[in-house]
Amino acid sequence: MHDNTTKAVISLTEDAAYVVKKGKLTKITARKHGQDVIIWKNGQVLDVDRNERIRIEGQEVI
Repeated sequence: MHDNTTKAVISLTEDAAYVVKKGKLTKITARKHGQDVIIWKNGQVLDVDRNERIRIEGQEVI
């Protein structure tokens, strides 16, 4: 591990996930329902696959 002087400040009061890639911070915001899958390639995050789950509660149309 090497000494890196770059720092970021994040809120600990908000639910989220964070990805650091090539020194840049990306915030993955929380959603009401669903899942986020992180796709890795060669040790780096390549994509985030977001899926949404919708609960059936008698809606006519989704």
